[in-house]
Amino acid sequence: MTEADLRTAEPRRPGPGRDAVRTSGHSASGRPTGYGRRLPQRLGRLGIVALAGALALGACPAGQHADSAYAVEGALHHPGDGAGSAARHPVESLRVEVLQTLPHDPKAFTEGLEMSGGTLYESTGLPAQSSVRAGTPGKAPKARATLPAPLFGEGITLLGQTLWQLTWRDRIALERDAKTLAEVRRVPYPDDGWGMCLQRARRRLVTSDGSARLTFRDPHTLARTGDVVVTDRGHPVSKLNELECAGAAVYANVLFTDRIVRIDPASGAVTASIDASGLIRGDELAPGATLNGIAAIPGTDQFLITGKFWPTMFRVTFVPARTTGGPGQAERRESRRKPVA
Repeated sequence: MTEADLRTAEPRRPGPGRDAVRTSGHSASGRPTGYGRRLPQRLGRLGIVALAGALALGACPAGQHADSAYAVEGALHHPGDGAGSAARHPVESLRVEVLQTLPHDPKAFTEGLEMSGGTLYESTGLPAQSSVRAGTPGKAPKARATLPAPLFGEGITLLGQTLWQLTWRDRIALERDAKTLAEVRRVPYPDDGWGMCLQRARRRLVTSDGSARLTFRDPHTLARTGDVVVTDRGHPVSKLNELECAGAAVYANVLFTDRIVRIDPASGAVTASIDASGLIRGDELAPGATLNGIAAIPGTDQFLITGKFWPTMFRVTFVPARTTGGPGQAERRESRRKPVA
C-alpha cells in the first residue's frame, strides 16, 4: 500500500477564520470609527476580489476549485500578497548541495524528522507499521516505539522533554517522553495530521493537513490559535507535508514532488523554492517512495533530508540554483553522492 492509495481523498479544510469578515465599525455613540469610515472602501476592494474569484471558480474544472478558493481566500486575508506583489515577496531559486550521504532504513515510510542535539527522531507511517525512533543519524536507533494498528503515524516535534506525534486520520495526537519514547497521554486532534514543527521564538506549533494551509497551535494543548494560507506569488501551494521550523522560517515538503519550499509564516508567502531532484536513482526507488523529511542540524545552516522508503539520507545545505552553464542532472547526481570529508 502506498501513500497514493491511502491519500486519495482531499483533506478536510476548515472554513474561514473568525476574522475573515468584520462588521463592526461604529463607536458607542453611533459614529463610524476609523475602521468604519474605511469599511465601504475595504468592502469594495474585497468585493472585486471575491467577484473575480467566483468567476475563476466557475471557469475552473471541478478538481481545481479548491486551489482557486485558496487563492481567493489568500487575497482576502492578505490583499498585498497577490501576484502583483511578487517584487515585495521575491522567491529565491535554491538547490541542495550534498555534504554527506548516510544510510537510511529503506522500509521506513518517513512522515516526520527532527534533530535535537546529536539525536535524530523519525516518525514513520502506514497501519501496523507506524513507529517513532531515536538515535544517531545513519545508525540503528537506540530507542523505538510502535503504534498499535490502525494508528497511522505522522509528523513529530520536540518540546523540552516532550515529543508530540500526530496521526493521520485517527483524530488523536500522542504525547511521548522524548528520552524513552514511551506514550504519556493521547490528546484529541480534530484535523488530519500531516507535518508538525515548533517555532521556539513564538512558542507555538505549526502544523499542516495536506492543503495549502498552515495552522498554529498551543504547544501544550494543541488548541488552534490561528492559520495562514501558503502562496507562491499569489498562487496557493497545496499538499504541504512534513515541516521543519528553522529560525523564523518554516520549510515544507510538497507531496509527490522533489520540491521543498521555505515559507514566511507571518504572511504565508513562499520565500524560496528548493530543488531536491536527482538525489536518488530511479532504480533505487521502491513503489510509493517520495521525498519527505527535513531536519535542521542545530547550530549550523545544514539539514538532513530523506524520503519515504529511501535507502539514503543526505546531509545538505541549500545554495543558489545554477542558471546557466551548469552540469546536467545526471552529473549533479553523481557529484552529490560523494561524501564530503
